[in-house]
Amino acid sequence: MSKIATIEFNNGVLSLIDQRKLPTEYEIFQCRDYRDVAFAIREMVVRGAPAIGATAAYGVAMAAMESLDLLDTAIQHLNEARPTAVNLVWATARMKKFAEKIMSEDHDDVAEALISEADRILKEDVETNKTMAKHGNTIIPKGATILTHCNTGALATAGYGTALGVVREAHFTGKDIYVYADETRPRLQGARLTAWELKEEEIPSTLIPDSVAATLIRDGKIDVILVGADRIALNGDSANKIGTFMLSVIAEKYNVPFYIVAPTTTIDFEIETGSEIEIEERSDEEVSHVRGVRIAPEGMNIYNPAFDVTPNDLITGIITEKGIVEAPYRENILKLR
Repeated sequence: MSKIATIEFNNGVLSLIDQRKLPTEYEIFQCRDYRDVAFAIREMVVRGAPAIGATAAYGVAMAAMESLDLLDTAIQHLNEARPTAVNLVWATARMKKFAEKIMSEDHDDVAEALISEADRILKEDVETNKTMAKHGNTIIPKGATILTHCNTGALATAGYGTALGVVREAHFTGKDIYVYADETRPRLQGARLTAWELKEEEIPSTLIPDSVAATLIRDGKIDVILVGADRIALNGDSANKIGTFMLSVIAEKYNVPFYIVAPTTTIDFEIETGSEIEIEERSDEEVSHVRGVRIAPEGMNIYNPAFDVTPNDLITGIITEKGIVEAPYRENILKLR
């Protein structure tokens, strides 16, 4: 069981582990209204598609605590905070639908009911992750060496994790696994967050520069690659942290299984292919600076997409809470709806 609680709501305040500060500082960021929640999502106090969704759900509830007239404004504000992660708009849409239902029933306390619904979303995500981990563990050989990219653990979810949840399950069930974690430039979520979680759980592991992964794969030192996703199209094309696509190409060349691990809430049933996924571009400073220290010359042009899309033909399977989906993806993904 993961020891890490990323999201907690008590007495009208949403408390989040401030992931901008890890691993050198452990601080809690407190949100007191939906504006604080949108800031936390946009500035990556909280990140990871499932965690963003659960956090946004509380943002909607907090808007209702302030005034029911603010719901539509708050939802729009929250949805605009990060455009790629589909769990965000899924969560706010669920909260809006629930709000409309209870308001039509003349519920005594709409805000309290919305808090309870956000609590359900949080709890469901944890249970979903545990179920995914069990499904994923079935494809992990005993003694496997696993490569992962970005952070897909308890910090990226309501608890336990997606791809790192499978790693946890394999470790806790005694499979004697070993993990290589990419540093994941430019925000170093692998170095700062995944490495921190692996150390917290005492999972045998090594942190590597992103550019080392290809050599390890070529040399036969990786048995399976597990990554998360922020949005999955109907045909199985998957958007994940920048650098994922490169790994999938190398994995195919050297016949290393490449799995996406994501809940069905990450599937966007409204888009056919990955070409329709909006890719968030982030600030130049994430590339030109490291923790406020400039490492690139002033005036240099910078291109900083936060995500890339891995095409379905490079994906061995998509591990969800409803089982492992394989090609033909469109046909099998539609069965999950």
